[in-house]
Amino acid sequence: MDAITLTDNLTSPPMSASWLHEGLRMAGEVTLDRDHGDYVLVRDTIRFISERWRDQPELETIAAAVGTDAGHLHRLFTRWAGLTPKAFVQALTLDEARRMLDQSSSILDTAYEVGLSGPGRLHDLFVTHEAMSPGAYKARGAGVTVAYGFHSSPFGTALVMATDRGLAGIAFADPGEEQKAFRDMSARWPAATYVQDEVVTAPYARQVFDPTVWSQDRPIRLVFIGSDFEVRVWETLLRIPLGKATTYSDIARHIGNPNAARAVGSAVGRNPLSFVVPCHRVLGREGDLCGYHWGLTRKKAILGWETGLARRLGGAEVERG
Repeated sequence: MDAITLTDNLTSPPMSASWLHEGLRMAGEVTLDRDHGDYVLVRDTIRFISERWRDQPELETIAAAVGTDAGHLHRLFTRWAGLTPKAFVQALTLDEARRMLDQSSSILDTAYEVGLSGPGRLHDLFVTHEAMSPGAYKARGAGVTVAYGFHSSPFGTALVMATDRGLAGIAFADPGEEQKAFRDMSARWPAATYVQDEVVTAPYARQVFDPTVWSQDRPIRLVFIGSDFEVRVWETLLRIPLGKATTYSDIARHIGNPNAARAVGSAVGRNPLSFVVPCHRVLGREGDLCGYHWGLTRKKAILGWETGLARRLGGAEVERG
């Protein structure tokens, strides 16, 4: 079973566990918020700014458009993302996306060269993973029991799914669309048995969405249920560091099939472990965000949230130095 640890700097020296814990605690204080209302306001703000960015709207104009006051909106973004609304939007510009893509192929090269447990890979989720047997996949989940539950997350309601071997699915839903998300996910393994059990899924939800509990000593166990090709793509996604991005063609090259960019795109779209397996870090060759199964606005929210997290962790490193 491979241990995967990710970071926004693959070449930095090893950091102490105590420093990492302190950095994540600081980040969590600012970035983690489980209030559905906060995400809805963030979502509406992102949509408004995306449509009106050429006008360079002032904070007061944005706040009025989403039905709140400027002071509250500023405080909410700072708490939720660790960024002001202006800085959050800047993190989502095409120029910033292109910066993330700079040397994208070497990012994956470095990940392979450093290895899965290399130094300095401490700024992201820690996971271990295994693939479900080909037989179980071909049987479309027959004989597999999947516990599922709905939980608050920084990005709206999260559908969390787990088997006795580990976390198998993460999906997102806007208010009132929870069952739509469940139907989408359960159709991927239609022969499995599904049992709603938030007691089983709650620990996974906290471990995924609360940066203060991310720990190298307690990695999240993932189980991939997919074809051999899909699993290879998803394993490659795990190597994209926080604050970086890559392209479909680079992924295709790294799995040894450089002409398979379109098939890679399909596999990325079928990623059952959103956020944990960071398909949101795959962009178009020119830096365009492309699509996202759970909505392009949510993809923007996740990327902005991660930017805030990376900056907070970077600030902790400066203070430590």
